[in-house]
Amino acid sequence: MNGISPMRSIMLIGATFLVAYLLALLPGPEWADQFRPNWVGLVLIYWCIAAPRRVGIGTGWLVGIILDLLYGSLLGQHALAMVIIAFIAHKLHLQIRMFPGWQQAATVLVLLVINQLLMLWVKGVIGETATLWPYWTSSIVGMVIWPLVFVILRDVRRRGHIE
Repeated sequence: MNGISPMRSIMLIGATFLVAYLLALLPGPEWADQFRPNWVGLVLIYWCIAAPRRVGIGTGWLVGIILDLLYGSLLGQHALAMVIIAFIAHKLHLQIRMFPGWQQAATVLVLLVINQLLMLWVKGVIGETATLWPYWTSSIVGMVIWPLVFVILRDVRRRGHIE
């Protein structure tokens, strides 16, 4: 592990999730909420692909529960969605790593849409209604910004010597 302590790696990965939570909670105009990407989901997908020995399904559950608490949503709603996308990203991490950038972005779109579908399903089960087109724009924005998120987190991983 090149002399890097596991605790330092965990703290660095945790710091990236903290930044994602802050970006998710950052106040903005109401009209812009539909364009806010799933920052926590993007970070989770990256770490499941880049460091599958450190970040996996358990991390997905933990970050999802924290999202449930931060948003005040039904407990387990985000946790379920994050576990599913963490499982898929973790299972396919070797293939996704080999994809060119545009295919990675398309894969991220599919994972984010799965997240949105699970959230929509839970909302339907509890009797909430969801808007139509604006609901899906955050997944598209996530796909568009994936290359930037990937480059930033890859730099963090390399500087922190996280394997």
